[in-house]
Amino acid sequence: MTTRPFSLWVYLSQSPLLWLTVTLVVYAVTDAISLRTRRHPLANPVLHAMWIIGAFLLLTGTPYTAYFAGAQFVHFLLGPATVALAVPLYRHRRLVTQAILPMLAALAVGSVTAIVSVVWLAEAFGLPREVVLSLAPKSVTAGVAMGISESLRADPSLTAVAVVLTGIMGAIIVTPLMDRTGIRDFRARGFAAGLAAHGIGTARAFQVDQLAGTFSGIAMGLNALVTSFIVPLVITLLVR
Repeated sequence: MTTRPFSLWVYLSQSPLLWLTVTLVVYAVTDAISLRTRRHPLANPVLHAMWIIGAFLLLTGTPYTAYFAGAQFVHFLLGPATVALAVPLYRHRRLVTQAILPMLAALAVGSVTAIVSVVWLAEAFGLPREVVLSLAPKSVTAGVAMGISESLRADPSLTAVAVVLTGIMGAIIVTPLMDRTGIRDFRARGFAAGLAAHGIGTARAFQVDQLAGTFSGIAMGLNALVTSFIVPLVITLLVR
């Protein structure tokens, strides 16, 4: 009996399936805990899955490249998952059409605020120019943000870290903040989550309400498009 688990471990450790298995198991456990806490913001499964897997890689001395060899299968599914956001969008198309003007206004204000605020803060703290440029596109999904970072000759790796941290912080803060400010309209709540916290915020919005998740997905997509045009302009005007 004892040789079977050992044999399984030896097999998994020599193949990418180990890290795929670790990723899925850890996320399943953290998601179950999140569900038991009635989706408490601080029990965000992405946040806790990250530090648990990170600690596991550190303790085992596993390089990230070895981990990603298996985790890339999950990474590949980000594309189909993003496309699948079109399904709830189609279901709520009438509500979306009715809210086009408010969404465009919120998009313009939110995109500019997200970029300008982080650039001003980074400049105020005297951070190097490369860091400032890397932080500017933090509020859009990682693939787009890293592309913007490369075009600015910044550090895409630092941008990716900033994007993930922004998403997690947004997912934790958005629900308590909306409750505290008395915003009950799930369209507004979801749009704010997607605008500020991209994919992780959208996942959180879907946990709360389907309508919120729909508008969050719209905000995530539109903000990625608008930010790619606004960031170079803001950088030219504000960064020394």
